[in-house]
Formats: sequence, C-alpha cells, structure tokens
Amino acid sequence: MRLRVFHARTTAQALAQARAALGEDALILSTRRAQGGVEVTAAAPMAEEPVEPIAPPARRRATFEETVGAALRRHGVPEALIETFADGDSLAASLSTALAFTRLPLDPGAVLLLCGPPGAGKTLTAAKLATRLRIDGAAPAVIAADGRRAGAVDQLAAYTRLLGLNLVVAPDIPRLAKAIARRPPDAPTLVDLAGADPFCEQDGTELAALIEAVGATAVLVLPAGTDAAEAGDIAAAMAARGVRHLLPTRLDVARRLGSVVAAAAAGSLALAEAGIGPGATDGLAPIDPATLESWLLAPPAARRSLRKDVMA
Repeated sequence: MRLRVFHARTTAQALAQARAALGEDALILSTRRAQGGVEVTAAAPMAEEPVEPIAPPARRRATFEETVGAALRRHGVPEALIETFADGDSLAASLSTALAFTRLPLDPGAVLLLCGPPGAGKTLTAAKLATRLRIDGAAPAVIAADGRRAGAVDQLAAYTRLLGLNLVVAPDIPRLAKAIARRPPDAPTLVDLAGADPFCEQDGTELAALIEAVGATAVLVLPAGTDAAEAGDIAAAMAARGVRHLLPTRLDVARRLGSVVAAAAAGSLALAEAGIGPGATDGLAPIDPATLESWLLAPPAARRSLRKDVMA
C-alpha cells in the first residue's frame, strides 16, 4: 500500500490534493491538525496483481480471500483496508490493530457533544444515552442545541419528560456555551447539536472552538449503510475539527457496514457504541473488535439475531 501525506490550509483542500495525486478512489487513512493547517494521510488504490499458482505459503492468503476478503468486499470496505486486514491472525485481531475501540466518556462532569450531518440520528442517540444513564441512577443534563430542524426540541423534550429530566434549550453557540458552563458537576452532560455540513468551514470552525472552549468530547454520529468513501471523507473532515469518537447508527437496517470501518479508519475515530434499534432502552450496543467481526462476517439475516444477543 503506497502512503502519501498532504498538507493544506483546510480539510477540503487537503482532500482535493489527495484525490488529484492518487485518484478519486484514494483511501483517506487519517486526518489531523498540523503546521497551522490540516495533514491528510492517504493511500493509492491497490493495483490488481497477476494471479499466481497457490503454493503452501499462499494458502492462508487464499483462505482469507475466499472468506473474510469476500465478506468485506460485500460490505464495501475499501480495498486498501482489506489488504491491511489480511496479515492478522483473525479479522478481530486485525480490527483491533487498525481501528481504535473505547468507551464513551460519561463520567460525572463530562460533556458529550453529539455532532454530524443532518438526519444521522443524533437526537435519538441523545435520548438513548439519557435513558441508560437514568436507569443506572444518574441524572444527566440534556441540552437541545438544534435550532435548525423543526421538531427537534419537541422530540427530545418528550423523552426527557418521561425520564424526569430538565431539558435546556440553547439554539445558538453563545447560549450553548453558557448552558454548558452551568452544568451540574455530579453528572454527565449530553448535547444534541444541530446537523452540520462536515465540509463547511464556518460550521467546522464553530465546532472546533466549542470543543476547545468547554473541554468537551465530540462524537460523530453517522448512519451505517452509506457510501464508504463519502463516510471516510466526512469522518476525516470532522476529525480535523477535534472529533475523536464515532457512533454509527442504523445497524439494524443497514445491509453493508463498510462505511463504518472506512469512517473509523479515515478519521482515526474510536468506536464505542452503535445504534442497533429504535428503542430508547435497548437501542445501543457496545462495539469491540469481536462484535464488529461478527457483524461483518455474518449475513444480514443472521446479524439481526446477533443484535438481539447483544441486547439480551
């Protein structure tokens, strides 16, 4: 796999350089702030190699291609990533090496910003997290900061009323910063941000400033089942603004999960949980390498039962 690093003032410019140099199918592997701008690491698409007779040393690779490789291609996992997974003892081991997995920081005093493109499932995710925390005995602060989408505040308010929680409405950045500053120190704070354009400089600058100002942890909420290259670009752009976690949604209805793997890799985002159903009490499941492996290798019908096992 041929890697190259590109530097530019903005994420969009760095991505454009990568595409121009390596082609439209270039795989974005990581994005970070560097030297007063953005640094993007990208890989050129893997060229097809001549087929050689299968010898004993190649049997392991052949088995990988027939089983794991074929499954990953059905999911739309980028070819360069499939190549990196081929050397591990198992797919779970390769995922553990290539991707980051962690828990969401929901300790007392923590601030979690749920961000992402419109319609990704941020509001429902906020409701799911609030419900779980309430069941566990915590009383999280919940802030509705989506002043753009009609009905967003009402949707979240319906959940907080059922949970006996107060909902703070902060439809703009100044009021949001004040609301976060007044958060209770003995419980986590969940912030449902408005849907944003990942490639808009103004939206990105505001998000980066907010993360830095309040010391928040930003989580990219992104639906599964989308184009892997697009998901990777979105994750890379959000990572350049300070986002560090990925929470994929709609795994209960998505047939292909390549976008989840591509986004986690391109943005160097840590996977923690995933949306696996519409229920507020059981709609999230933790992700670790073994769980992700099982979802990637099982056919869609079988993945439904796997999710039920996770929720049990």
